Amino acid sequence: MKKFDVVVIGSGPGGYIAAIRASQLGKKTAIVEADKMGGVCLNKGCIPTKAVLKSAHSVHEINDFKDLGINVELKGLDGSQAVKRAKGISDKISKGVSFLMKKNKIEVFEGYAKLRSKTQIEVKSNRGHTETIEATNIIIATGASYRTFPGLEHDGKRLIGAWEAIKMEELPKSIGIIGAGAIGVEFAYFWNAFGVDVHIFELQKNLLPIEDTDSSKEIEKAYKKYGIKLSLGVEKVSAKNNGKDITITAVEKGKPVDYKFEMGLIAVGMTGNIDNIGLETAGIKTDRGFIAVNEMYQTNVSNIYAIGDVAGPPLLAHAASHEGVVAAEHLAGEHPHKIDKMNIPGCTYCQPQVASVGYTERALKEKGIKYSVGKLPFQANGKAVASNETAGFVKTLMGEDGDMLGAHIVGTNATELIHEFVLFRQMEGIDEEIFATVHPHPTLGEFLAESVMNAKGRSLNF
Repeated sequence: MKKFDVVVIGSGPGGYIAAIRASQLGKKTAIVEADKMGGVCLNKGCIPTKAVLKSAHSVHEINDFKDLGINVELKGLDGSQAVKRAKGISDKISKGVSFLMKKNKIEVFEGYAKLRSKTQIEVKSNRGHTETIEATNIIIATGASYRTFPGLEHDGKRLIGAWEAIKMEELPKSIGIIGAGAIGVEFAYFWNAFGVDVHIFELQKNLLPIEDTDSSKEIEKAYKKYGIKLSLGVEKVSAKNNGKDITITAVEKGKPVDYKFEMGLIAVGMTGNIDNIGLETAGIKTDRGFIAVNEMYQTNVSNIYAIGDVAGPPLLAHAASHEGVVAAEHLAGEHPHKIDKMNIPGCTYCQPQVASVGYTERALKEKGIKYSVGKLPFQANGKAVASNETAGFVKTLMGEDGDMLGAHIVGTNATELIHEFVLFRQMEGIDEEIFATVHPHPTLGEFLAESVMNAKGRSLNF
């Protein structure tokens, strides 16, 4: 029986990072993966979706070229090529993760892992061979899968989830999307750009309901302009495969209304992959579909850790990676910092992009926390105007002591711009430090500082 200091189950952005960090700390490390290296994020999530979103954004850019003095003709759209390109990118990066395993001397086991005890893992390879390996410490990083509800079940044919959607080379003429979180909103953007008739259904009153209401409304305005239909605040929604098409039934103002589409995307949340991995055998506790962990990502069994989506919200790749580092360092006897979940940024990669960190204005009102608002539209930003990218805004929520309670950006490169605010909050900065920081001009980023000034009543350019 092979013995290791650390065995990681799952090679997604949490798992492979945890394995690398454990190896860096001198631990003999192995990783078990049943599918491709890189997990869902790399192979059918974060990376391929961003690739097709680049294709969608390019369609919109071409339509705006005339304003820039560039007369071009869009001769056609090939959704299959966009999807094939995305797959090729995923395959390339997956090989890169495999290289990192070799570079860091991490042994890879291809197959399904199941806990046989607190220290033993059975690995059933994809070729049918079964072996048991032993580990002093175990990190579970098995990710999450689609949630289903009565009337909202995936069949993999006409009622699909995101993983089938990203592989779909032949695009439908029409599609109904149930769920207006990041997955639903991003796929809506891609399909709409490539000529699909798109209709989004959401129980909450806004798109991206966990975001600040101003951010949600800005995206709704853009989507209506694109011609994406929105049914928000419906009381109930269900979907049925009729064979040749599907019916989505939404209860609107107390009355059920039927809508017909060629296909439907169900994107109503995720639940942890906790079944059939031996949690009961090892005595590991779960909580509402996820593995219960402490602030160091330990389970109730002290030598076993759980990170990423399987350990619960926020279900974000960058959160999983950071959790992997914390878990690896803790089991190695280091003293890692605790992760402040309020300082994990959220990003949606439609256009305009949406990025946020900290509290929404809605949450501050509910908690009774005093704050001031600084909000500047990119229409007033010189670089945005020059670049013909004026959609969106920067919005900061500042506390009475100059601390940043929350920040929200909608616009081109919002997901890149949010980094400054995340770092600022992590370092517990105050407004005076932003005032004292010279921001380059002309840039979109100079509005980050200007929005803080605006919140304090000293805006200079707005």
